[in-house]
Amino acid sequence: MYRVAKASEYLVITGVGIIDIKLAKKAWVFHGQSYSKFDVSPVNYTFEVQAMSSEKLPFILPAVFTIGPRIDDEESLFKYAKLIAPHDKLSCHNKELVQGIIEGETRVLAASMTMEEIFKGTKEFKQEVFEKVQLELNQFGLLIYNANVKQLVDVPGHEYFSYLGQKTQMEAANQAKVDVAEAKKKGDLGSKEKEGETLRNAAAIDAETKIASTQRQGEGKKEEIKVKAEVKIFENLREAELAEANADLAKKKAGWSREAQVAEIEANKAVALRDAELQKEVEEMNALTQTEKLKAQFLSKAGVEYETKVYIYTS
Repeated sequence: MYRVAKASEYLVITGVGIIDIKLAKKAWVFHGQSYSKFDVSPVNYTFEVQAMSSEKLPFILPAVFTIGPRIDDEESLFKYAKLIAPHDKLSCHNKELVQGIIEGETRVLAASMTMEEIFKGTKEFKQEVFEKVQLELNQFGLLIYNANVKQLVDVPGHEYFSYLGQKTQMEAANQAKVDVAEAKKKGDLGSKEKEGETLRNAAAIDAETKIASTQRQGEGKKEEIKVKAEVKIFENLREAELAEANADLAKKKAGWSREAQVAEIEANKAVALRDAELQKEVEEMNALTQTEKLKAQFLSKAGVEYETKVYIYTS
């Protein structure tokens, strides 16, 4: 026969060909073999564990444990299949087994601690209970999936936790009063310090403002003096350039005047020279004219005389 287990179940097969047991989600079951199924879903166990401290003071530890087989470890699953699975997981047998382990470890641990240690270290106490219980559950292949331990409770007639709670509340109230007084004192002191600091800051800011104003005025005056000096330097430079330009102009005018005088003198000399040349030419022309005139008179007179002589001779 071929058998298949549900998602939360396992098959346990024994018989021919199997030395111990065989776990599977699905398998063939042959002649001479038998099988059963077990559910691996975790179960909630609710207890009120009664324990006693080292001073013999009783108390109650209300707790809810979620416990089931450890399915991520094959060896643990084999232990659970052989030791726990044959019984119904909600049976009194399983519940008494788990409760006996939890109560036994809680009582052993509580007996080694004072009530004040348990009360002040409640979180650590609970964690140590979980760890010790888990060590015992390992031998059955069981795992604590979740544990919720409520506040420790007094046994009727032994209101130790109530007294400790009241004591803690009174201490907290007194400490709160002290804290409030201290806070008020610090607040008043802080207020005074803040006021003093504000005044100091205001004085410092006022001083810095005055210093900054004086510095700005000084810088403004320095800048004004600097500008005036630069303007004066510029004016001096302009005057120097103007004086230099006037000197150059005067030099050029003097040069031009000398050149004009020289040109005038040279022009006069040229005119005089030309006049002399023209006078000489005139005199030469006059002399030539006079010579021609004398020559003409002489020739005319000689002609007349010659004609006269010829006439006389012929006549």
